[in-house]
Amino acid sequence: MNRKFSVEKDASYDNDGQPVNKKACIDSADSGGQPVRADEPPLGSRRGKLARRLSGERQMSEAMIVSAFLAFSGGFQDAYTYIVRDHVFANAQTGNIVLMSTHFLAREWGAGIRYLFPVLSFAAGVLCAEQLESHQKNAFRVHWRQAIVLLEILILACVSFIPQQFNTLANMMVSFSCAMQVQAFRKVAGNPYASTMCIGNLQKGTAALSAFLRTKQNAALRRSLYYFGVILIFAIGAGVGGNLSALFGGRIILVSAAVLGAAYLLMELEKYK
Repeated sequence: MNRKFSVEKDASYDNDGQPVNKKACIDSADSGGQPVRADEPPLGSRRGKLARRLSGERQMSEAMIVSAFLAFSGGFQDAYTYIVRDHVFANAQTGNIVLMSTHFLAREWGAGIRYLFPVLSFAAGVLCAEQLESHQKNAFRVHWRQAIVLLEILILACVSFIPQQFNTLANMMVSFSCAMQVQAFRKVAGNPYASTMCIGNLQKGTAALSAFLRTKQNAALRRSLYYFGVILIFAIGAGVGGNLSALFGGRIILVSAAVLGAAYLLMELEKYK
């Protein structure tokens, strides 16, 4: 039978004899066998509402909460490689170049190469992410940015099992992962930023603050708060990563992978918007 309860004419009651909310009952032919209450929206609707609340009209990958997880992970990775993997930076390639040049000019070739390889690996990561975006963005079952996050998680999981005698390889892999993230996630709330380094965010945040002091425009203040918020979260991630790395060693990078997993799940909400 393909019968509906008419919400204008039929009174509906539950098993206890209590009236059900108007427009509450739809028979099994239309709702898969179970009546649906009007005041209980489908799960997809609730997820869509949450996604819109977190990201507004922008993609979830630009939401501040996703950027927070990415920045925390970026700071954690930088501290991890410096503390655990021979004092090499995963993200701060400027520092690596300074140290590399210092060792090379002192004719300490082996020490200099230790910093050269992560720099080259970082460049390779940017190249890989750009190629994925331009040529393969529709080749994945998930959004290409989510695919990059999954690849990061896999790389970091592999790094956790690399022994100390192969620290150069571990640093190259983490730098490659960080570079892909930098290339893939370039905006927070519509503002260009970097999720794994601070100097650009510091410059943009301070410039936005200066613009607010000059013009009193709230948009400039909000922009500066986004940048300083990302810097703060990066610093927290670095502090947590540095201390945990000193205590637990190489396997602790799995914490960073778990944080990236949370960012991935948040981006899954995009499909419900």
